[in-house]
Amino acid sequence: MINLHLMSSLPPFVTTLDLKLAEKLLKDLQQQGFSITIPAYTRFSASKKGLTCTLYTSGKLVVQGKEQAHFIEFYLEPEILESFGFSHPTTKIDLTPHIGIDESGKGDFFGPLCIAGVYIQANQFSKLQALGVKDSKTLSDKTIRQLASQIKNLCLYHIVKINPAKYNEIYQDFKNLNRLLAWGHATTIEQLILQSGCQTVIVDQFADEKVVLLALKRKKLDVNLTQRHRAEDDLAVAAASILARQAFIDGLEQLSKEIQIPLPKGSSSATQKAGKEVLRKWGEERLRSICKQHFKTLDAILGKVGK
Repeated sequence: MINLHLMSSLPPFVTTLDLKLAEKLLKDLQQQGFSITIPAYTRFSASKKGLTCTLYTSGKLVVQGKEQAHFIEFYLEPEILESFGFSHPTTKIDLTPHIGIDESGKGDFFGPLCIAGVYIQANQFSKLQALGVKDSKTLSDKTIRQLASQIKNLCLYHIVKINPAKYNEIYQDFKNLNRLLAWGHATTIEQLILQSGCQTVIVDQFADEKVVLLALKRKKLDVNLTQRHRAEDDLAVAAASILARQAFIDGLEQLSKEIQIPLPKGSSSATQKAGKEVLRKWGEERLRSICKQHFKTLDAILGKVGK
């Protein structure tokens, strides 16, 4: 994907357009607030702050300006060109229908652990790209909520949300976060296979790749599974990361409202400060019910470090 921080140094983008699309392009640009002129040898030239788009009578299309990267990636390619050579110059987009899985909340002391899966069909890839779907770690909470709603309307999905009390109970059985995660992944995969019939799945690389394979075997699932580093670069996994993150931030927000104390993400000094406030106001039992108890953060809050 193009780094938008570098967009001001980009040369003009030049491509050839089927002139049958000229009317649609012109109408779309007018609706987007572009000013239209008709210089010599052009069908039209459209411009607004930071961007000029000129279509010549030969069919040559030239886009230039500091806003060109966003315009090309999120409008021109998905809506007009139906190709992605600019925004993904070195990436061959796999249009094979498949399921992507990702999780959110595993490194957060407060709040749930959420595992989400999304099944994408061939005709949905360009739509998701046009929406701006990408790894949730690069998106604001507001954008995540907006995209999550659109993904749910477009794709089959399943979310496993494990609230802290249930998380702590299950963790006692697994005694290991990776095994718990693998169970959550396998459960999500199982549900999406039932919904879609698809058995091709991409997940982020587990520290021990056998853990998730064993979890799938226990459920007697026959899956074509790919584990890879930076799986969020895959569109289905990116969509799943957005749904998982949305479920997590909504869960954390709900807990914050219940105890009337803002609960931070992560596991930092701010987390300890909030935890001590919960302890003072509600007591240890309530604190334990909203956190992941195996985190060392809990000992720090309870003053047990070094004891």
